[in-house]
Amino acid sequence: MLWLVAIVVQSLPTPARLLEPEENQRLWKSWQKGLKVRFTLPPDLPPLRMLLVMDNLVGHKTPQFVLWLCAHGIMPLYTPLGGSWLNMAESIQRILKRRALEGHHPQTTYQIIEWLEATAFGWNQQPTPFIWAGLRAQRRDRARQRLHSLGGSGACTRRPLRRTIVPKNNGNAHAK
Repeated sequence: MLWLVAIVVQSLPTPARLLEPEENQRLWKSWQKGLKVRFTLPPDLPPLRMLLVMDNLVGHKTPQFVLWLCAHGIMPLYTPLGGSWLNMAESIQRILKRRALEGHHPQTTYQIIEWLEATAFGWNQQPTPFIWAGLRAQRRDRARQRLHSLGGSGACTRRPLRRTIVPKNNGNAHAK
């Protein structure tokens, strides 16, 4: 994975403006606000060039790897252990795509960060709760209700099967 990140880092543009060390440290720390688990930032940080969202694999959290990322201007962020983080990642992608289709093309990473922060600020003004049993779950429930079970086996059919009524043997099969 390190080789892939190194290739991406080489393709990043150099920061347009250099910040004072205190302001740069504040910028890095601002991305740790609200996190339950934070790693200690090194005292000497280069300009922030990229946010890297990764899953919670042990190898992604080794001190050597995290320090290498920080030394190259990359802030590692980790997906939550529970929740709908993927929906938020898709929301971020949708923001960038919409802006691009409107003819806006960011020139700096700071511009992208400003766009995302402005959108998040707007979302936070009128938050909508995430509901796991939303419209998609309701559609699945309705689809399940339209199914007809087959003899308690777990198998189902979309159309009800015609059932023939078989008379029960009452134990007098030999009596005539």
